Amino acid sequence: MPVDTKAATDRLMRFLSIEGVTGQEAAIGRELTAALKEAGVPARAIRLDDANTRIPVPTETGNLIVDLPGRGALHNQPRIMFMTHMDTVPLCAGAKPKKSGRKIVNEARTALGGDNRCGCGVLVTLAAELAKQKLDHPPITLLFCVREESGLYGARHVKLDELGAPVMAFNYDGGSASNVVIGAVGADRWTVEIFGRASHAGVAPERGISSTMIMALALADVKAGGWFGKVVKGKSQGTSNVGPVTGGEGRPAGDATNVVTDYVHVRGECRSHDGKFFKEITKAYKAAFEKAAKKVTNAQGKSGKVKFKAETDYYPFRMKDSQPVIKRAVEAVSAVGGTPNVRTANGGLDANWMVRHGIPTVTFGAGQNEAHTVDEWINLDEYDRACALAVQLATMR
Repeated sequence: MPVDTKAATDRLMRFLSIEGVTGQEAAIGRELTAALKEAGVPARAIRLDDANTRIPVPTETGNLIVDLPGRGALHNQPRIMFMTHMDTVPLCAGAKPKKSGRKIVNEARTALGGDNRCGCGVLVTLAAELAKQKLDHPPITLLFCVREESGLYGARHVKLDELGAPVMAFNYDGGSASNVVIGAVGADRWTVEIFGRASHAGVAPERGISSTMIMALALADVKAGGWFGKVVKGKSQGTSNVGPVTGGEGRPAGDATNVVTDYVHVRGECRSHDGKFFKEITKAYKAAFEKAAKKVTNAQGKSGKVKFKAETDYYPFRMKDSQPVIKRAVEAVSAVGGTPNVRTANGGLDANWMVRHGIPTVTFGAGQNEAHTVDEWINLDEYDRACALAVQLATMR
């Protein structure tokens, strides 16, 4: 079952040229729809759901869902699903893809968008090859998720009855097509608002309460306690990071050097494969900020205050090796000439939410390299292998 690799690469180049940063997926959704129709998928089989109406941040469109009826000897077998995400990180805006040998590189100083236009290319190529070669296959759902890069929102808010009850799923998001990812970390995202008191820093600094100093003390405490970066406590491991520090949306933290800063807004995250441990890391941050707020007082004895909020972005999972989805994945990788590398991931995946929804999901790579950086490039050999793997997975008996 050879794959038309030239057509597959042409599709990938086409999708890479369409901008679609997270939350702004309408244009790439239209392009994918057009490409699916050109591949022989009838318009009635393609639709957008309304997940964007449930996502708590502005999102142009819902998830793109495609229903492919079963064919031939496998037409009455249980439904399976192939999925990917159609958004990119904001750094991809303005990308200019260029083919260079067996790579696709970027002529602009942006990220390229292989994460995850590669996955989009694989799924559309799968639909095209099944139609062109008239291959036997079970009923298949194709799912292109929105807002993966900003919180796995599309996968989180999809309605299960929209998917046709697949018994297993295969997600494309990563580098090597031989990677069989069967687990991933869970994560909290947290924010803290620090409230101090403004005063003239040159005339009466003692009357102020510095939010900046509260933050500094809190983070120093977190670092000293071993809760920042790579976190190891006994047998438990995880990571944490502090992200944007601002004075609120679009504003700097502090107005001037001669004013004691009265407000700071901090965002961060905590991750672990242990569902309880990443919560412990988050609690350590919360305690450190609350402790620091009490320490910073002014001449009148008043202290700062903090408002700490945490939300679980996604939950960790690790499927058992004996599950049918993993056996199928390992067999398929071997069948296309790869060596299966069964592993877990330290980043969140749409698979986190699919597994939580009750759909066992394995994730494969599709040629991405140096994702989320200006050095991003695509390995076309791995992309071709990912396309062949998808066809193998869809047609196995």
